[in-house]
Amino acid sequence: MIKRVRARARAVLAAACSIHFVHDGFSDILYVLLPIWAGEFRLSFAQVGLIRTAYSGAMAAFQIPAGLLAERWGERRLLAAGTAVTACGFIAAGLVGGFASLLAVLLIAGLGSGVQHPLSSSLVSKAYETGPRRAALGTYNFSGDLGKVAVPAAVAFAALVVGWRTASAVYGVVGLAAAVAILPVLARLGADSPEAPTDARPNATSAAQSGWGIRDLRGFQALTAIGMIDNATRTAFLTFLPFALIAKGSSVAGVGTALALLFAGGAVGKFACGLVAERLGVIRTVVLTEMATALGILALIPSPLPVTLAILPLMGVALNGTSSVLYGTVADLVTADRRSRAYGLYYTVTIMSSAVAPTIYGLISDAAGVTTTLVVVSSLVLTTIPLCLVLRASVAEPARA
Repeated sequence: MIKRVRARARAVLAAACSIHFVHDGFSDILYVLLPIWAGEFRLSFAQVGLIRTAYSGAMAAFQIPAGLLAERWGERRLLAAGTAVTACGFIAAGLVGGFASLLAVLLIAGLGSGVQHPLSSSLVSKAYETGPRRAALGTYNFSGDLGKVAVPAAVAFAALVVGWRTASAVYGVVGLAAAVAILPVLARLGADSPEAPTDARPNATSAAQSGWGIRDLRGFQALTAIGMIDNATRTAFLTFLPFALIAKGSSVAGVGTALALLFAGGAVGKFACGLVAERLGVIRTVVLTEMATALGILALIPSPLPVTLAILPLMGVALNGTSSVLYGTVADLVTADRRSRAYGLYYTVTIMSSAVAPTIYGLISDAAGVTTTLVVVSSLVLTTIPLCLVLRASVAEPARA
């Protein structure tokens, strides 16, 4: 029986990882296609930015509705439907003739992609209700990073060979096939079958009081605040790192190499930190990764370019690894029957934070320079430590050996 439960959990995780790979691929091929669209449709930089904002904004806006709708329709049905909508959006993008139509289809594609994070996270956390949940969610996060690395490279190569329209449509067909395949797979596994709430804590906040299934409101607020700071740090650092590298003498190609090193470390961090949290506990792991992030940023500022490149992979582990720990902790603070909407709430707030951060830090950079901005970013990371102390009372830590 135990072996059967574990096999089912691994199968659910594999399905969620596959969908995460596909969706993160959709999101990041935009970075390949945006320059092509700018040239073909004669877009201004403002229009290019609006396209990216439309996709990301629609994805963020649909996180909470996705969580609520999943309670009525089931996670697997909505996940398959959302994946199909995103796939059709990219197929349609291969047929557009101008900016307005492109903006419209990507807005719809972004809405479809909004289902993936909250519903997949909920499915994985349910499958590992009594197992190594954070390690499983770390694996799930890692699969998305693989999609970010592999799919844009493949689409860029395909665009050179067959043109961007065909490349976009072909990957859309791949996404559509994934949507069709995922429904019977998850149905056979019973991945979103109703579960009775299994958690009851003496100091828990009633789900009926919040309507979101949040049984520890103070802990959830602290966790969300940490997630907002973590996301804002990541996007701000990634936005201004290229400028710091160029100031050190890097070429544009060198910036690409530096980002590849950072993302490689980030992929390892998302996988590894979930495992580390299972042994060290949530609080100790988050404190370690956030302190490493702050110190890493400060170390990069005065370092010459070769040293900076050597630091970046380790920096990536800390910068991206925290998210795997935080995602798993959401499930600890909410009831099982409301988990989809709680994940939707968490993702909406944290993604909005990451969307706003570059603009705020851009104003600081205009006024005081990129170096000052990076110092401010590193300082803000440390504000997560007192928040971790607030969170400590809400999470169970493993016993020390």
